[in-house]
Parts: sequence; C-alpha cells; structure tokens
Amino acid sequence: MNRTLLSFGHGFSARAMAARLVPQGWRIIGTTRSADKCAGIAATGVEPVVWPGTDVSPLLGEVDHVLLSAAPGADGDPVLRELEDQIISAAPRLRWVGYLSTTGVYGDHKGAWVDEGTALTPATKRGQARVEAESAWQAIPDLPLHIFRLAGIYGPGRGPFAKVRAGTARRIIKEGQVFSRIHVEDIAQALELSIARPDPGAVYNLCDDDPAPPQDVIGHAAELLGLPLPPAEDFETAEMSPMARSFYAESKKVRNDRIKRDLGWKPAYPDYRSGLAAMLAQDP
Repeated sequence: MNRTLLSFGHGFSARAMAARLVPQGWRIIGTTRSADKCAGIAATGVEPVVWPGTDVSPLLGEVDHVLLSAAPGADGDPVLRELEDQIISAAPRLRWVGYLSTTGVYGDHKGAWVDEGTALTPATKRGQARVEAESAWQAIPDLPLHIFRLAGIYGPGRGPFAKVRAGTARRIIKEGQVFSRIHVEDIAQALELSIARPDPGAVYNLCDDDPAPPQDVIGHAAELLGLPLPPAEDFETAEMSPMARSFYAESKKVRNDRIKRDLGWKPAYPDYRSGLAAMLAQDP
C-alpha cells in the first residue's frame, strides 16, 4: 500500500488524524486556503498545499487515500466543483476516501434517537447542503467512499473553558434541547480504523455515548474550573445571532452502534465529562 493521503481542507479533525498517521510513516498532504497556515501545517509533518490556487491534479495521481473536510458552500462541494473530472478519473485507483459530514443531515427529531437508517430531513440550509454534497460524492462510480457524520466537535483549543474563564459563557435553556458531541481524538481513531478496514459505501455516525443539554456542559466546565455557574438564559428571549440560534433548530440523540460493531471503535471519551477532564489536564 502506498500510504499517501491527500487531505482537502486540512483542519481540526484532519490534523488529529495526521498526528496518528505521520509517525507510522504516512505521507500526508494537506490543503489550506491560506498561505499563512502553511508553516503551522508543515511543523506537524504534513506537506502543505495552498488550494484553490495550486494545481493538485498531479497529486491525485500519486495518492491512494483522500480525506474530504471542506464544507459545501452556496455553489456546492468545493472539491467537486473544481476537480470532479479528476476525481472520477482517479476513483478506480483509490483505496479509501473519507467524507466528513455532519449529523445535521438528520434534522430535528425533538430529542429522539437517530441512526444511519434515519431519513435525511435537514432543518437548516447547512444541513441541506451537506445532504446534497453526500449525494454528489456517492454518485461517483467506483469511488471507495466512506461517510462520517460528525456530532458537535470539541477538543484541545476548542471547548467551553476559555469562555467560562472570561465570564462570557452562556447557559441557554431551551426545553427538551439535547445535542450529541464527539472529541476530536475519537474522530481520529475512527478514521484510522476505517483506513485499516475499508468498506466502500459505509456511512458511520460519530458521537459519544451521552447526548446532553448544552447548559449541562457549560455548567460542568465551570465546576471543573471552580468558577461560578454562568447564569441561565431562556432561549426564547436570549439575544443571539441568527447563526447561533440556528444550532437550536435541531434536537436529537445520535446512535453510534454501527461503527462500534463494524470497526470495533470504542470512544476514549464516551461522555463530555471525561472529555473535558482530559482537556483540562492537558492544558490546566
């Protein structure tokens, strides 16, 4: 196996995956839209490429694994928009393609459970764009596609502690609201397992075992820091940006049984309490 991977939109989750693969001798090439980020990417042992702006067609002839993290925009999936013909040509030679989607494709289920067989009824434009992007990738013949639907991602540098410390954290209370989450290291573990055991066409939910109301997470973070509990605010009257308010349009609990069964995945952080404790231990 060539063990070369091209990572489109080399962001938070892709960096965590690369941190596992690079020490094993993998060649990882990561795209970024900003030349300013190249030095930081290179410092992790990943080869940076500014894209769009660089012709990556030759790279598609060198790699046998592709990770897709770039979010769709108003005009669709950015990789397919620029490189669909090249992807189609490369598809038969690729061993594994991973697409990082979102559990937002399921829409609102008023706090009920969903799994990979649940109908895709997104409640937001972002969710609808993801459904369309998933479908576009699935339509490519001979592509060894694996779709990972990610719950809310957190991890080192991306969590509630900074806002709690700054006194800007908010406990927004909406009756019945519940979210699923996933620690970035558990995403990385799942991607590594899937690469080792490809199953083209597979769709996996990635989330922890403990869906919870968002105010509980903020409250627990404050408790871990020994700081006062941020005041509760009613969702109906709280001042929020349209983007922030849109996250509350969907309430559901996400099942992860399939990836546990098929790949033997076991989250290192099965709930937000263990995940937050680990983050605080790493960066007190």
